[in-house]
Amino acid sequence: MWMLVPIAFAGKLLSAFRKPLSSLWGSVVPWFFWLRPALWLARGKSTWPLQLGQGELQEGRGEEEEGPDQPTTPTSVNYHFIRQCNYKCGFCFHTAKTSFVLPLAEAKRGLRLLQEAGMEKINFSGGEPFIHDRGEYLGKLVQFCKEELRLPSVSIVSNGSLIRERWFQNYGEYLDILAISCDSFDEQVNVLIGRGQGKKNHVENLQKLRAWCRDYRVAFKINSVINRFNVDEDMREQIQALNPVRWKVFQCLLIEGENSGEDALREAQQFVISDEEFEGFLDRHKEVSCLVPESNQKMKDSYLILDEYMRFLNCRNGRKDPSKSILDVGVEEAIKFSGFDEKMFLKRGGKYVWSKADLKLDW
Repeated sequence: MWMLVPIAFAGKLLSAFRKPLSSLWGSVVPWFFWLRPALWLARGKSTWPLQLGQGELQEGRGEEEEGPDQPTTPTSVNYHFIRQCNYKCGFCFHTAKTSFVLPLAEAKRGLRLLQEAGMEKINFSGGEPFIHDRGEYLGKLVQFCKEELRLPSVSIVSNGSLIRERWFQNYGEYLDILAISCDSFDEQVNVLIGRGQGKKNHVENLQKLRAWCRDYRVAFKINSVINRFNVDEDMREQIQALNPVRWKVFQCLLIEGENSGEDALREAQQFVISDEEFEGFLDRHKEVSCLVPESNQKMKDSYLILDEYMRFLNCRNGRKDPSKSILDVGVEEAIKFSGFDEKMFLKRGGKYVWSKADLKLDW
């Protein structure tokens, strides 16, 4: 019976305050519903949850998921699967420091890991990618990426000297873009740079490759590194005649341990040009519609680069510091150490129409 006394007292106390509380609640609720959308607008939201409580929790959770700790998606990856090359370009920033090439099955395993992590475009490069197994290894990787992984875009960067028409016959249907490196339309300048091989004429070979790309329905692209020996050249007429889908124009870049420093295989200091000189070259060629310029600032941290061991290479400190291999730790863990700047990737136009099915070219 003694327990009923505090309960009865509590009941009387609650009854005494019920009316004022009801009045207070009736005043607060309208203000709450007026303030709520205003607060959401102040936070920059275009929509707000339909229900209280759970909806707001879900919205907050979504913001966390989009935070800086989220893993980077390897949308576009450059796989330098080989370092060896038959040319000796003085400014090369991925030199023949090893002769290692992954077994084909391991390379395919790594490419599948990348595709599962969100890769849409793979670019095969070197070194010279056609130097290994006369291009057969490369062809099998290209076919695998397009036929089995169903990647929207598969591309290659090559100096073009070792490509034969038979390769196009066997693998051309699986390739979206072939980029040929050509730094000058003056053969003497190409030889001076180191992009030459005996009696073979680099410019004449470029014309042949352009025709094969047209015949086998492969989008044709040209890459040029602007340096001390070609910075004053006018390439407008030749580029417009070749009519590539893209003409990527790079500023000569120094990378410690590759083309600069004591342990480097190249010494590119003599090739370096200033930002003003690079801008002068771009201004001279501004009427070329397919021109895609890339200064050192845009280029350095805006590429996801895999080396021959499938390690991401971080260039943020002016050298190539490798992560652990994606074959050992997976893509999500390795990519944390890539130094990749996704905003700069988008700013430089890294995402573009890169599938030949979407390019709608007049073959």
